Amino acid sequence: MKITFLGTGTSQGIPVIGCNCSVCQSSDKRDKRLRVSVLIETGDKIIVIDSGPDFRYQMLRAGVKDLDAILFTHEHKDHVAGLDDIRPFNYILKKKIDIYATERVQEALKREFSYIFADTKYHGLPQINLHTVTDKPFKIGETSITPIEVLHYKLPVLGYRFKDFTYITDAKTISEESLSKIKGSKYLVINALQKEDHISHFTLNEAIAFANKAGAETTYFTHMSHNLGLHVDIEKELPAHIKLAYDGLSFELD
Repeated sequence: MKITFLGTGTSQGIPVIGCNCSVCQSSDKRDKRLRVSVLIETGDKIIVIDSGPDFRYQMLRAGVKDLDAILFTHEHKDHVAGLDDIRPFNYILKKKIDIYATERVQEALKREFSYIFADTKYHGLPQINLHTVTDKPFKIGETSITPIEVLHYKLPVLGYRFKDFTYITDAKTISEESLSKIKGSKYLVINALQKEDHISHFTLNEAIAFANKAGAETTYFTHMSHNLGLHVDIEKELPAHIKLAYDGLSFELD
């Protein structure tokens, strides 16, 4: 299984429009962060978690030629806005794309992309197969996937575990029940927005504390804002088993 980070930024991305801070003006490519998303190649399926506003460019930049499924964590715009851009996959591959989301997120998609779900269809619409995610494990191809509920302030958000890899974003509170589903992961991805307190996201210190509690061999931080600091500086502050993810970073699992 191969993991590729398509985007590691927060809702505004980095650089932020009009910002002159050191992170937004950095020449380090690791400080250039598109909206958060990850590509997972399981061996028999190609899966993306979240299709945000940068989805089209992320597919082009990563050279993605095939796509089987998109899993949604929640309905915020920085996670769903790029759904329309699956159309080239429909046309070139001549197949529908499987979409996995909770009932609540499905309702949001139907509001945001009403034309996809309209009774009257016209040529060129995105073609999807909609699947409902509950709290139960499910399979895409040969791979079992475990949904993990966390809270983004008061909004339930889903993380997903694929074998020894767990991906969570937009978390502020994670229950002991959800922690039990994470433990045993060799690789954990978790959000670390900034150093200052935030109502709906882990701060850097909160993310470090949770990573230590979860006990993964390697933890990567994602969904980082320009307020966190320069990649080169923040990495020096982290324990050896915790790293900052960056756009384009990839690794393989057994």
